[in-house]
Amino acid sequence: MSSLTKANDVLGTVNRGNIAESGLCTLCRADCQGKCECWLSSLKGRAMLYPRDFGMVTAGSGNTTHVGVNYNALRIQGYNYGAKAFVEGRTNSPDDCLFTNVSLETSFGKGHKARLPLMTGALGSTFIAAKYWDSFAAGCSLSGIPIVVGENVVGVDRESILSNGKISKAPELDRRIAGYMRYFDGYGAIIVQLNVEDTRNGVAEYVIDKYGDKVIIELKWGQGAKNIGGEIEVSSLDYALFLKRRGYLVDPDPELAEVREGYESGAVKGFARHSRLGYTDLDSEAAVRDNFMANVAHLRKLGYTSISLKTGSYGMEALAMAIRYATDCELDLLTIDGSGGGTGMSPWNMMETWGVPSILLHAKAYEYASLLASRGKKVVDLSFAGGFAREDHIFKAMALGAPYAKLICMGRAVMIPGFLGANIEGALNPESRDAVCGNWDALPKSVKDIGASPEEIFAGWASVKKKVGLDEMKHVPYGAVAICTLMDKLGAGMQQLLAGARKFSVCEIAREDIASANRETALETGIPFITSIQDESARRLLLA
Repeated sequence: MSSLTKANDVLGTVNRGNIAESGLCTLCRADCQGKCECWLSSLKGRAMLYPRDFGMVTAGSGNTTHVGVNYNALRIQGYNYGAKAFVEGRTNSPDDCLFTNVSLETSFGKGHKARLPLMTGALGSTFIAAKYWDSFAAGCSLSGIPIVVGENVVGVDRESILSNGKISKAPELDRRIAGYMRYFDGYGAIIVQLNVEDTRNGVAEYVIDKYGDKVIIELKWGQGAKNIGGEIEVSSLDYALFLKRRGYLVDPDPELAEVREGYESGAVKGFARHSRLGYTDLDSEAAVRDNFMANVAHLRKLGYTSISLKTGSYGMEALAMAIRYATDCELDLLTIDGSGGGTGMSPWNMMETWGVPSILLHAKAYEYASLLASRGKKVVDLSFAGGFAREDHIFKAMALGAPYAKLICMGRAVMIPGFLGANIEGALNPESRDAVCGNWDALPKSVKDIGASPEEIFAGWASVKKKVGLDEMKHVPYGAVAICTLMDKLGAGMQQLLAGARKFSVCEIAREDIASANRETALETGIPFITSIQDESARRLLLA
């Protein structure tokens, strides 16, 4: 079954809309009634690793064509003997070499740990991120993976207070940090982004004064979805005026008389708030470097021990700058977001046509990191982003970037279970529908086919209850349970793939664990064509 096939009869999944390379619909709706693979995995968990209707069916792969240069054109290697990379206390005994014994724990930066090699994309000032934050935060914290509070959260908060141009009160940011820290047990991390407006508003100073080194601060260069600053859309004229007073670009300009007239007549129905471009007053790489170093030094002086950088799908010079600067400044993490990922709101044709596709950007990131390593540099830990949703995506991207890639960043794939769980909670508990942002009046057939109660519906319900206890379970959003259920499926799938590659720790994943399925992909990524791998040793064996 091709990864770009809209309906997968083997798994019983169907995409509602047009399908992206990730396997998600290009337009992902919070009220969706199903049932793409990610949606269904958020309920059924690891059962989605296998063909449906066992005992009545046999199944065969349809994914035999690999066209173009993309992650689908990489295949995962398996080996027929040996085993390595055991956790303490395990050996190469067949009784120990079970896929369930594969360790998925990873670490990055200055001792930050994660139970899975995953993190979220930046969940910033879009209203959908704010509405479902309780589910996202609790689910990621319980799963032990890092979450990112994206740009502009403070600036768009009407309850936040600026004193002399600097933030003195930020209730929405506080809510987001508290939601994650409620279940934080040492695995994962909460990362807060800074863009131009956040820097001007003193977000870094506010966070360090209130939370100390509990938070990783992230400098924002860009993302794969667009090559301009972040956007949101608001429908209220009053809110648009507030955002303009906060210093944002608002389009169309709500202060123009003709725009107000259009709004009052109903022709203008919304306003787009835009962030500024960074580094516009710098005209050389050297100037950017000096500015970046000064910014990092300032954050260190404030007291930040952990700093990360997020960059987008710019050209090769910007990629090299990001890797070199982050390495020289000993940052904890560099997230490299390729074109083909997701967005809360980006100009659509810009998203479709700008930037370097993920696999090409990530392949060059490995090449450039290796150049630095060859000179004795300790290369910054990398996270790859841009169109990932399944366990095979995680494996391929980590292998392509090995040994530098420590995490894979997923945006929409981690949000889907948050939406779905909230819809189920609202349908089962109508009195709480608005509070949990549920969109359904009743459970649709796609959910009722699985169960009628949360205990029946979510494969991960009992595991979450065991972790938090019965009393606390009353406070865990259903969306968080759905995230934990999806994480269990992704984790089990990764364990199976790693066991097949005879690697019993994700930290030992390597480039030889993948192969290119066409020669163009081999040329562009440096991953050999599949029949070239081990061909020499095979011939020696035959001729011995």
